[in-house]
Amino acid sequence: MARIYANENFSLPAAAALRRLGHDVLTVQETGKASQAMPDEDVLAFARAESRILVTLNRGHFVRLHAA
Repeated sequence: MARIYANENFSLPAAAALRRLGHDVLTVQETGKASQAMPDEDVLAFARAESRILVTLNRGHFVRLHAA
């Protein structure tokens, strides 16, 4: 199954549903990094360092990061 990092704007019920399907989901809230206004680059770097797929509703910012 997938290793997922859920950004703080991603639904917690959706994260729970992914867990029920067998995915390894880590949320920003669980890392203690919620409400810290972390730059998107740092959020992505954390996901990469943990070998996790980043899920977010903040698509526009991360599309720009991917393009860069």
